[in-house]
Amino acid sequence: MTIHQLSVFLENTTGTLVQVLRQLKKANVQLVAITIADTAEYGILRIVCAEPLRACEVLKEAGIAVAISDVFALELDNKPGCASDVIDLFSQAGISIAYVYTFLYGGKGILVFRTDNTELARKTIAENNLPFIAEDALAQWK
Repeated sequence: MTIHQLSVFLENTTGTLVQVLRQLKKANVQLVAITIADTAEYGILRIVCAEPLRACEVLKEAGIAVAISDVFALELDNKPGCASDVIDLFSQAGISIAYVYTFLYGGKGILVFRTDNTELARKTIAENNLPFIAEDALAQWK
């Protein structure tokens, strides 16, 4: 019910982002979504890709600080308010969302998020029959 996401720690200087992207390009890793949260000194690049375990190894071999975490990815109708409705379900269940980002794929909205309570999030997803993206589906996004 979760997928792997890469988190890359970057200095907030020119060229650090492109260094990561070049390594993944050389390894022919298909990116699905990327987002950056930044501060004045560093940023956290979050990546969803078709082959997260291989991508992690590629980056580590290049000396790039990377970690893998489990996140949820839910498929939503591409209509206003769908993300709000889903987040409201988690809020009502007492689940805090650490971060969230969205993107469109194949005409559907994809909502990616991390929470402080993975088990309760799994239960909420199952009880509400929320369509989730499985890890093996990412490999098809190549």
